[in-house]
Amino acid sequence: MRLPSWITQHLAALRAVLVFTVLLGLAYPLTMVAVGQLPGLHGRANGSMINVDGRAVGSGLIGQSFTDADGNPIARYFQSRPSAAGDGYDPTATSASNLGPENVVDTIATDPEESSQSLLTQVCARSKAVGELDGVDGSRPFCTPDGVGAVLAVFRADGLTGAVTRVVSVNQAAPATPFLANYQGVPVQLAEPGQDYVAEGGIITPIRGDAPAEPAVPADAVTASGSGLDPQISPAYAELQVNRVARERGADPAAVRRLIEANTTGRALGFMGSPGVNVLELNLALDREFPAR
Repeated sequence: MRLPSWITQHLAALRAVLVFTVLLGLAYPLTMVAVGQLPGLHGRANGSMINVDGRAVGSGLIGQSFTDADGNPIARYFQSRPSAAGDGYDPTATSASNLGPENVVDTIATDPEESSQSLLTQVCARSKAVGELDGVDGSRPFCTPDGVGAVLAVFRADGLTGAVTRVVSVNQAAPATPFLANYQGVPVQLAEPGQDYVAEGGIITPIRGDAPAEPAVPADAVTASGSGLDPQISPAYAELQVNRVARERGADPAAVRRLIEANTTGRALGFMGSPGVNVLELNLALDREFPAR
């Protein structure tokens, strides 16, 4: 007896599902697992875990924070670059902040849950914090001394033209002091929570300020990577931290620099990317060579 066409079509679809389930759901994953156990690939496939005294302390491929219970940097350790992956370096939530260079205006609200920092303010705050931690100038162009984006909403008599009638420092709220006393003769006001100065017709105007063109704090100290998981920092950021770490451990800065060199990798294939310093491996080397006092 010949089966109806709709039944044969469903049986053919079921056979295809079963075949592809076996091939792509079982055979392919198991093959990849087997390939991952080959010499030279085993460590990476298993997460490149780093063990100390039989205990896993992290991965050589995924960064981590070196902070105390309150989130403050532990001064005797080199610090990693910021991360936007979950609560930081979460491999299940790998991501970037998705904030672009034009994201310069904070959301200021009375409820902290509704407030948010622009990318510019995040960079300014991080640069200020790194500068204070490592004893260098943390100032950057377009940042205020108190670590937010130096951005004004400028209101003009005729919209986009005409005399300036009102100026608001959009990223500073009371009790801050405006980073500029006046702009083109008009006193600068502080922002009020909940106000949308762009919608009101303000022209967003970043102010460069007098910070050096080449900040002392390098870019990777204040920006997250695309994945949020980078385990490395630039040699420049590592060098910035040498004196602090050496002081905290009672070590010779030259000896700390040698450890940095030993944990620095060059460009991939000699020409791709930039040299990087693996922070976890460097900090473990520090603990071996210069245990915390």
